[in-house]
Amino acid sequence: MKSHSSTLLAEVRSFRQNHPDVRYVDLIALDIPGHFYGKRYPVEMLEKVAAGSPLKLPQNAVLLGAQGGLFKIGDYCFNDGDPDANRRLVPGTLKPVNWESQPLGQMLITSDGTEAPIEFEPREVLAKVLERLQHKGIHPVVAFELEFYLFDKQLENGLPQFARDPLSGDADDQPNLHIERLSRFSNVLDDMAQTAKDQGIDITVITAEIGPGQFEINFGHCDDGLRAADWAALFCRSTRGVALKHGYRASFMAKPYLQFPGSGMHVHVSLYDAAGNNLLATHQQQPLRHAVAGCLELLPHCMPIFSPNHNAFRRLGGTVNAATRASWGFEDRDACVRIPESDPRNLRIEHRLASADANPYLVLAAILVGLEHGLEAKREPIAPLNEDRNSGTDFPVEMLDAVRAMQQQPILRDKLGAEFVEVYCENKRQDHLAFQQEIHAREYRWFL
Repeated sequence: MKSHSSTLLAEVRSFRQNHPDVRYVDLIALDIPGHFYGKRYPVEMLEKVAAGSPLKLPQNAVLLGAQGGLFKIGDYCFNDGDPDANRRLVPGTLKPVNWESQPLGQMLITSDGTEAPIEFEPREVLAKVLERLQHKGIHPVVAFELEFYLFDKQLENGLPQFARDPLSGDADDQPNLHIERLSRFSNVLDDMAQTAKDQGIDITVITAEIGPGQFEINFGHCDDGLRAADWAALFCRSTRGVALKHGYRASFMAKPYLQFPGSGMHVHVSLYDAAGNNLLATHQQQPLRHAVAGCLELLPHCMPIFSPNHNAFRRLGGTVNAATRASWGFEDRDACVRIPESDPRNLRIEHRLASADANPYLVLAAILVGLEHGLEAKREPIAPLNEDRNSGTDFPVEMLDAVRAMQQQPILRDKLGAEFVEVYCENKRQDHLAFQQEIHAREYRWFL
């Protein structure tokens, strides 16, 4: 513990030396809906925390709804006295923030690794899954890909407007994959990329996607699942900040336009043993087939994680590469689980179903549990789409149905934690019901 504190203390002191103008540091963590919460600490107080002083935040901050409200979930929030829970600093995540008007720092915090981790904290859920896999001799290597849209900074009657082409000044309203779009928006994209690198995020390829003002960022393959999910979470935060600085609004909303493709979170996962052998490639790739079968079996029960809100369900069955059934295939982007062409060393699955605004810690945890279950059950998967274009298993396409499917799934309750499943499902149910409490103008047009 002393060595751990010494490392953190050295990190904070080095940061202060390199950034003497920074007076405050945001200590942040991701809640269930995928929003950051936390506190802004004077940097000298951060040094005390790094040296071992307690760091406490309300336990129930993790339970906030999409709009920041608290829901009654069991005894949480209203019958538990709203207790504090210990957090710890995540080493290696103290970085400067360059998108604010004043010099600032930020650092991730978490309850995993403390004496009493919060069972339903997303990062803790993933940490437990990774720890269990490690004990079984399974070591995942993970890479996220995130799609997002750029909009004009100003909304019009609450609706997003196409981003303006910096060269012509016209709305970028034409869907295309042209490389020229990367050039036209190079100022903001370059700043996003450099800011991500300044945060310690390994970003690689930038792609202009099909939707107007839509882009995709790929991250490097990482042998630390927690760090890979950290990168995805932190990238969303920095990208939104950089976009505002350049006069845009960046959004990872799943389906901002009905007529254009939605934004997804694609996750590449390969599994290795302690010697570095790719487990999926052994025995004529039979473990790969078992892992795919496990993913597909649990996928219908993980929909509240992969599609975490009302809008995310709109993305399913969309105009491009968004499945409506649990399916798999080799080099097939219509499949939920795609097997990219690769050599045996890099053989992996690409899970393509999650929306870009899903919680990356929970998405990865759900995928890994599916792979783990498949390797243990050793079942054959359904036919790939390459052999049968109609192959696939139905999954829920509405939130309340999805919640019911997840809540009673025994494998998920065992491997993700029964307390987490209960809390998460009730949070999603309450969020969905709260969303339905507003009468849309369309209802008056149709029925008044």
